[in-house]
Amino acid sequence: MERRQFMSLLGGAALAPLATSPAYADPPDACGVPIARDDGWSVASITEDKLADRAALCKMADRIAAASDGNIHSVLAVRSGKLVFERYFSGSDEVPGRFYGSRVEDVTFNADTLHNIKSASKSVASLAVGIAIDRGLIRSINEPIFSFFPELSDLRSPEKDRIQLVHALTMSIGLAGVEATPATGEAFFYNTGALTLVSAIVRKATGHPLDEFARTALFEPLGITSFEWSRVKGDSDAGGGLRLRPRDMAKIGQLVLAGGRWNGRQIVPKTWIETSTESKLKATEHQSYGYLWWLGQSRLNGRKVDWIGALGRGGQSIRIVPELDLVVVVTAGYYQDYSPQAFQAQYGVFKDVLQGISPPV
Repeated sequence: MERRQFMSLLGGAALAPLATSPAYADPPDACGVPIARDDGWSVASITEDKLADRAALCKMADRIAAASDGNIHSVLAVRSGKLVFERYFSGSDEVPGRFYGSRVEDVTFNADTLHNIKSASKSVASLAVGIAIDRGLIRSINEPIFSFFPELSDLRSPEKDRIQLVHALTMSIGLAGVEATPATGEAFFYNTGALTLVSAIVRKATGHPLDEFARTALFEPLGITSFEWSRVKGDSDAGGGLRLRPRDMAKIGQLVLAGGRWNGRQIVPKTWIETSTESKLKATEHQSYGYLWWLGQSRLNGRKVDWIGALGRGGQSIRIVPELDLVVVVTAGYYQDYSPQAFQAQYGVFKDVLQGISPPV
C-alpha cells in the first residue's frame, strides 16, 4: 500500500464502488417458482404452501413489474433452507462505458446475471476476516492497524496507534470521512474508505488479495462459481466492488442463518457469525452495527422481528430473519437516488415479502 494512500485512508477518505457490467437474460418466470439448478439449492415445489404465500408474493412481484417508477431487478426468498420464491425484472442499470466510466442501460435480469451488490460487499469481507482469524492468519480483531504495515512505522503517532482492526470493522475509526462527521473512535460513522484498510490487511495476513482468499475459503465451498470483485491499486474493493448472482447472495444469507454452515460443512466459524452479527454500536435511530453487518427490526402482524442485513447503495440487500428461518434478497438500480421515497420503495419490498411468509413452522 502506498504511503499517501495509507494516510488518506486513516483520514477517512472513501472509495466509490465500481459499476456493473452488461447483462442479458431470458424472460423471468411469471409466478416466481424457483427452477432446480445444479447450484446446491434445494427448491420448494409449488405445493409447499406452508413456507410461503405464493399468491401474495406473486401479486407483489406483479406490482413491481407494472410500476412505472420502480427499478427493482430481483426478489428472492429462502425459507427453512429452501429457495421458495424467485423473480427477475427488467430495469435500468449502470454498466461500464466502452472506454471510460459508466453509462445507464436497460437490462433484463435472470438467475445468471451478476449484479453489483455495492456496500453489501462489506459484509462478505467480514466473513473472510472471520475465516482468516479462525485459521490463525490474523491474531485478533484487536490488532493495531499499524502492526500489519511495519514498513509505514514512521507514520505512527499515539493517536493512530490506538486504531485497531475492530474499529474498521465497526465503522468507528474516529477520523473524518466524506460519508459522515468526525467521531471519537467509539462512535459510529459510515466510512467506505476503512474497507480498503480491511482489504489490505487480509492481503497482508493471508498472502492473497481479498478476492482470491474469498474464492478459495468462502465462495468455492459455497458452490459460487461465478463472481467478479474489482480491485483498486491491487487490492480488492471490499467497500463495494463485488458482483454476485442473486442466488449466490442468498447463499451468503443462508450461511449466516445456519451459523456458518452450508450443506453440512462449517465454512465460517459459528463464533464469528454470532459475534459479528451482534450489535456493537448504534448506527442510526433505528439500526445498529456489528462487524460490517447492519442490524434492525421490522414490524410483522403487530410485533417486531429482528433482522441482520448486508445492505448496499441502490437497493441491494441480503436480509436474514432468524425468527422466521428466512433470507430475503433484493437487487435494484436506485444508485443515484438518495431520496426517502427511493428508500421506502426498496425497503418496502422486504416488508412485502415478510407479509407473504407463513408463520413460523
